[in-house]
Amino acid sequence: MEAIAVNPKEGRLKVSPEWADVCFTCGTCAGGCPVTGVDGLDPRKVIRMAALGLDQEVIDSKFPWVCTMCGRCEYACPQGVEILKVMRRARGLRERDKVPGPIHKGVVMCLERGNNLGIPKDDFLFLLADLSKEMDEDEGFPGFYVPVDKKGANILVTINSKEPFGEPDDMKFWWRIFYAARESWTTTSENWEGVNWGLFSGDDEAMKEITGRIVKNLEELECKTLLLPE
Repeated sequence: MEAIAVNPKEGRLKVSPEWADVCFTCGTCAGGCPVTGVDGLDPRKVIRMAALGLDQEVIDSKFPWVCTMCGRCEYACPQGVEILKVMRRARGLRERDKVPGPIHKGVVMCLERGNNLGIPKDDFLFLLADLSKEMDEDEGFPGFYVPVDKKGANILVTINSKEPFGEPDDMKFWWRIFYAARESWTTTSENWEGVNWGLFSGDDEAMKEITGRIVKNLEELECKTLLLPE
């Protein structure tokens, strides 16, 4: 007698059905997860749903977005279930206009303007010059300035756009260290964003494009080291 598959379909989350048996539901993943219980999240539940073919239910749920993508669940799993990959793939399969919060809008803004918050180039450079003057004249760092597009610097510094937007003094922590160490460093006038929301939203093409721009800056300026804010 020929066996007939029940509800046969290719899993969009690429989860092997055998995971339903491999997973012990031991709770090790949930015990290590920093957000277990938030909006009902339990990594075991997600894997069971995916293994049973409830792909769209996972994709439409809050679970992939509550997840911090820290990877503790997958690291702790005694069976090697790839929980993190499932979560990120579910994010990638969500329709872009239904991605929660500002993440996708930030991706679009970064692709258009070079940073997640759309800070204009002239405003950014004016801010760097103003902060440089503060450190030079008021904070005891004589001769300090923020190098921009400096070729041959040792460190290329990328920036989290929330800092120039709302917390500009936070950038000075790094700058003070560089000044004291007499480090050779630079940032860039364009595509300086160091937080890749394409990675977080599951948008692989955007992630690659944003990463590629940083790599291009690194190569063109002949810097040896890349500093990311996260």
